[in-house]
This record gives sequence, C-alpha cells and structure tokens, in this order.
Amino acid sequence: MTESSLKHLAIIMDGNGRWAKERGLSRTKGHEQGAEIIRHITTYCAADKEIESVTFYAFSTENWKRPKLEVEFLMKLLDEYLKNELKTYQKHGIKFQAIGNINEFSTSLQKRILDTEEQTKNNKELTQVLALNYGGRAEITMAVNSLIKQGKTSLTENEISLALQTPYNDIDLLIRTSGEERISNFLLWQLSYSEFFFTPTAWPDFTVKELKDIIRQFKTRTRRFGGVK
Repeated sequence: MTESSLKHLAIIMDGNGRWAKERGLSRTKGHEQGAEIIRHITTYCAADKEIESVTFYAFSTENWKRPKLEVEFLMKLLDEYLKNELKTYQKHGIKFQAIGNINEFSTSLQKRILDTEEQTKNNKELTQVLALNYGGRAEITMAVNSLIKQGKTSLTENEISLALQTPYNDIDLLIRTSGEERISNFLLWQLSYSEFFFTPTAWPDFTVKELKDIIRQFKTRTRRFGGVK
C-alpha cells in the first residue's frame, strides 16, 4: 500500500483558555504557552523534507467577539511573536505568510506582518502560514469577487483555487486539538479531501511526539479522492 503524502498540514489550535483555567492561570498564560508550541511544531515541520507548508488558525474573524482586553493581548502577542521568531525563520529556512484580512489590525502590526513576509520570502525549507482575521467563507468570497472584477462571467474550480490566499492550497491533513470536532470556518475550500484528526490534547500540551504519532496514523490511511482503490 502506498503511503499518503503529506505536503500541507493545517492545525486548528484549540484549548489555550481552558488549559489556563484548569491550572488557575489567566487565559493570557494559555496563549503565551500556545505560541511556544507553534515554534516547536514549525521547526519540526521545517526539518521534515516532505512537508512543504503548515497553516495555523491563529485568529478567526469571529475572535473579535472575545473580551477587549484578551483581543488586545492577542494582538500584542502576535507582534512580539513575529519579532522574536524572525531569527528562527532565518535559521531554519522558513518562509512566513499571513492569510486573512490584516487591514483591520493596527498600522504597526500590519507593518510587522508585511516586513516579516518580505524578510523571509526567499526561504525554502517550509512555508509557515498564520491565518489572521481569517474566515473560510470570506476567503472564497474575496476570491470570487476578485475574479469578477477581472471581467470573469463564469469560473472554473482551478481559477478559484488560484485566487485563494493559501499556498499549496489543498490540505492533506487537518489536526484540531482540545477535543472539539468541527472545522470552524477554516480553509473550507482547501479541506475538500483532507484527512481529519481530532485530539483531546489542549494546544499548550501538544507535542512533536504527538504530531509524529498522528502523521504515522495518517500515512496508513488510503485516500480515495472520491474514487475506489
């Protein structure tokens, strides 16, 4: 049996707040620990010669509904993360890319995101994608509207795929942590034939070891893409 190929990994990082609450900590501590896990998983993926891209659901269009102080903390944490991670990106050959509508962020945060993309654009080992102010329906809507503005009156699937923001846009494997079993408006187009894994582990407790175990299970699956094998 041929192993399933894993080029694009996507992760819904869930459970930061619950992890912190269980330990009597503030939700912000959960987010801080979660940012550390992103680094560990990303550097592992950069060393894996098969994985080309890993996309993390970092901030959804619905996350603005959270308490104002928590949102403000998340914006500050993102800025600090990108500032601190630049050396990691360069050391491990990681290209950074953001998807989503970053225009709603502060001018300084937008600059940080764009500067990080520019400084890492030539790195080749891995593309790390952070979905920021992202929603799957919004991404598809923007793609279709951009094609309409180009004068298109009918569209093909390939044209829509190419108009999306995500590199390597078909997802091979989606992982969601913390026990929830839904995709929450994440990469709706790209997940059409993905394999799903749901783990009860909260994101701040997620490890490279568990990722390796999931990848081993993934490689035993037969992906039919609607056909018969």
